Amino acid sequence: MVNVYCISIMETDQCKRTRQYGWAFLHLVVLSLLSRRGSCQVRYSIEEELPLGTVVGNVAKDIGLDTSVLVDRNLRIVTGTKQDLFQVNQRDGSLFVNQRIDREDLCGKTTPCYFNLKAVTENPLEMHRVTVEILDINDHSPSFPSRETRIEIYESATPGTRFQLEAAVDLDVGVNGLRFYKLSHSEYFKLEIHDRNQNIKIPFLTLQKPVDRELKTVHNLSLVAADDGSPQRSDTLNITVTVLDVNDNAPVCNREDYTVTVQENAQIGTLVAQINATDLDDGANGEVTYAFINKFSSRVSQLFDLDEKSGKIEIKGLVDFEENQIYDINIQASDGGPFPLSTQCNVFVKVEDVNDNTPEIHITSQSNQIPENAPVGTVVALIGVTDLDSGVNGQVVCTLAKDMPFDLKHSSEDNFYSLVTTGSLDRESKPQYEIIITARDRGTPSLSSVKTVRVELSDVNDNSPVFSHSPYTFYIMENNDPGASIFKISASDADESENALISYSFGNIIPSQSVTSFLNINSDSGDIYALKSFDFETMKSFQFQVVAKDSGTPSLSNNVTVNVFILDQNDNPPVILSPVSTNGSTEGVVELSRNANAGHLVTKVRAYDPDIGYNGWLSFSLQQVTDPSLFGLERYTGEIRTLRPFTESDVVLHKLIILVKDNGNISLSATATVVINAVETKEAFASSDTKRSVKKEEENNITLYLMISLGSVSALFVFSIIGLIVMQCSKPPDYSSKYSRDSNCIDTSGNGTLCHSIQYRSGEKRYMLVGPRMSIGSTIVPGSNGNTLVVHEHSKRFSGENLSLHRLHHKDMI
Repeated sequence: MVNVYCISIMETDQCKRTRQYGWAFLHLVVLSLLSRRGSCQVRYSIEEELPLGTVVGNVAKDIGLDTSVLVDRNLRIVTGTKQDLFQVNQRDGSLFVNQRIDREDLCGKTTPCYFNLKAVTENPLEMHRVTVEILDINDHSPSFPSRETRIEIYESATPGTRFQLEAAVDLDVGVNGLRFYKLSHSEYFKLEIHDRNQNIKIPFLTLQKPVDRELKTVHNLSLVAADDGSPQRSDTLNITVTVLDVNDNAPVCNREDYTVTVQENAQIGTLVAQINATDLDDGANGEVTYAFINKFSSRVSQLFDLDEKSGKIEIKGLVDFEENQIYDINIQASDGGPFPLSTQCNVFVKVEDVNDNTPEIHITSQSNQIPENAPVGTVVALIGVTDLDSGVNGQVVCTLAKDMPFDLKHSSEDNFYSLVTTGSLDRESKPQYEIIITARDRGTPSLSSVKTVRVELSDVNDNSPVFSHSPYTFYIMENNDPGASIFKISASDADESENALISYSFGNIIPSQSVTSFLNINSDSGDIYALKSFDFETMKSFQFQVVAKDSGTPSLSNNVTVNVFILDQNDNPPVILSPVSTNGSTEGVVELSRNANAGHLVTKVRAYDPDIGYNGWLSFSLQQVTDPSLFGLERYTGEIRTLRPFTESDVVLHKLIILVKDNGNISLSATATVVINAVETKEAFASSDTKRSVKKEEENNITLYLMISLGSVSALFVFSIIGLIVMQCSKPPDYSSKYSRDSNCIDTSGNGTLCHSIQYRSGEKRYMLVGPRMSIGSTIVPGSNGNTLVVHEHSKRFSGENLSLHRLHHKDMI
C-alpha cells in the first residue's frame, strides 16, 4: 500500500494526493495539477522480515521523477541514522529492502511502527519524505520467564486466595501478541487475568475451595499462554502447588502498585521508593523480607538495589531515559515462618528526561565548490540535525556565525535546513569559507554542538590585469645592441588559471607614429626588445602604450603608458669651429705683430661637442709648438696668448698643434693647427685689409655652426623639462621633488661652449641635469651616467664672481 502526500514549493496551499484504486480518476486529476517540482511525502506499508532485495515501491514514479534522469540527479535515500534498511535503485527508482527488518527491534510495542526516510535529488537539490510502515507478523511466541513455577499454600488458606504467576511475554503486537491464558482443569483452582495495559496480562491462580494437605499435598497444573496469530503460537507453564501446614497469614502490601518518577542520570544511592508490607502473624511468621521476583530481568537488578529488610529501593546504576522510559519492578514480600507466605508489590518507575544528549549535525548533501558570482539564494548544502532527548530537550535550533554571506533556511521537514548564500562572493578577497554551524537544543541548561562546512569559491574572470607601475619610465643608453631586451613590462591579475594568464601587445598603434618599426614585445613575458640602436643626438625620448590582456572569457584588458629617455654616451668627438681654412681643413694662419706685448691675445680656437655633460665638456692643450716659451694656451677657453715679447732671434713662422678633447670616460679628441706669422707693424696693417674679407666669410660660417648648436641645445632643454615634469607627476606627493631653473649656471670656464641646466631638490641634496657644459664646483652623483650633478651650497658663491667672465667669453665666442 502506497500513500503519497505532496507539498508544493511554489504554492502556499498544502495539497494531498492518495493512490487508491477506487479514486483513479481523482488521482489523475491531482497528478496533473501537481506536475510542477515540489517536495512530496510518500508512505508505504510492508511486513517485517521480508527477504533482502524485496521491492517496496517505486519512489521515482510516486514523487513524479523521470527515470531517465535518476542517475544525473543522483537520487538517493538518507535515513539520518546508522541503519541503511532501505536503498533505491537509480536505474528504475525502485525502493528495496537492504537489511533485515525486525519490527520489534525498531519499535518494540509501539504501534503503528513507522520508519522515516528522505529521498534526495540534486540539480536542483530536492528532498522528499518517505514513510515506511512496518507491519507485524506472528514471528514470536508467547514466552514465560521459566518453564516451571512452584507455589506453596497453607491448608488454612481460604477460598479467594490469589497467587500471582509470572506473566508471559510476546514481542508481537495486536492479534499476534499475547491474547489469552488457559489453565488446565482443577476443582481447587481457577484462573483470573488482570489486564495491566494492552500488552501486559498478569495471570493469578485463585483458590476456589479449601485444600486439605492430608488429602492431596501437591497439585500439578499447566497454564497455556497463546496468541491469535496465524498460525497460532503458544507456551506452557507447569505449576506445582504444594500445600503447607501452619502459618496461614501472608504479608499484605499497603499499596498494590507503586508509581514513582526519577530523573535520568540520578546519582547512585538515590531513593526511588520504599515498599511496606505487613503480616498479621506474630514472631518469625510476621517478619517480612523483600526480594525481586523478576530476577531474570538482569537489567533491573543492575540498575536498582532492594534492601530486603527495609524495602527501600535505591539506584545503583546509570538510569538512561533514551534506553528505557519505564521500569516495571515486581517485589515479593515474604514472612519468616517455617513455610513463608508471600505477596507481590509492583513498582512502576518512570524515568524523567534530562538534557544530557548534544544535538548531532548531519550533512546530507553538499556542493564543495560554487562560483564566486553565484546569485543570492544558491543552495550550498542540506543539513539535518537530531537529538536523542525528548520534549524541549530534543528541540534543536541551528545558527551560523555572524558577518558571513550565508544563512540557514528551515525546511518544512523538522530538523532539516538549507545552507544558502545571502550576499555577493569574491574569490580574490576570500577564496574559501569555513562555515561553522552551531546546533543548540532548548533544554536547561542548553547543549550544543558545532560542525564546520568548507565551501570553496571557483574563479570567474572579474579582474583586469594591473601593471606594477603606471606610467613606466625607462632610461636607455644610446648605441644599444639591436635585438637585445632593453626593459620589461610586468602586470598581474588577481584571478587564477586561464583568467590570470596575461599576454602583452602594443596599444594605440598609428602607422605614422608606430614604435613597432624599432621595438618588439614578447607577448608572454612582457620583455621589450630594441630592433635598432638608438642615437641620443637624433632621438632624445619617445612614448608608447602597452596593452595587457588576460585569457578569460570574456577577456579583460588594461593599458599603460611607457616613457623612454635616451641617455647620452661619449660617441661624438669635438668639432673644430675655428680656425677653418677655405678648403675645410682645421688649419689657420694668423699674422701677429712682433711688437705684441706679453699676454697679448693672438687668436682663439673654438670647438663644440654634440654630446652633453662631461661628454661635451671640452679642454684645450698644446700638442706641438715651435717655441713653448713664446706662446701659451688657456686650457678651458682655447685662447692663444703671448708669454713674452718677441726678440730678434725669434723665427717668423710658428706652428701650434692644439688638441681639443672632451671629458668622457673614454675621451675623444680633435686637433687644430694654427700657424702664426710674426710680421713687422706695417706689414700687419697691410695684411689686415687683405684678409678682412676672408675673416668675414669665416665668421659667417662660424655663426651658422653656432645657430645649429644653439638649436640642438634648446631642443634638448625642452625635452629635459618635459621629462622632469612627467617624472614629477608620476611620483607620490610625499616623494615629489621641487624643480627650478638654475639661474646660477654660467660659463665659468670661458671656453665658449654652451651651458644649460635643470636643478631639483630631494631631501638635503640638490641635483642638476646639465648639458653640454657643467658649472665648476659640481660633483657627479654616483649612478647618474654622468648627466646628473650634486650641487653643493658653496658653489653658489662662485656664480656672482664669474658672471661677468661668463658674459665676456660668450661675447667672444659669438
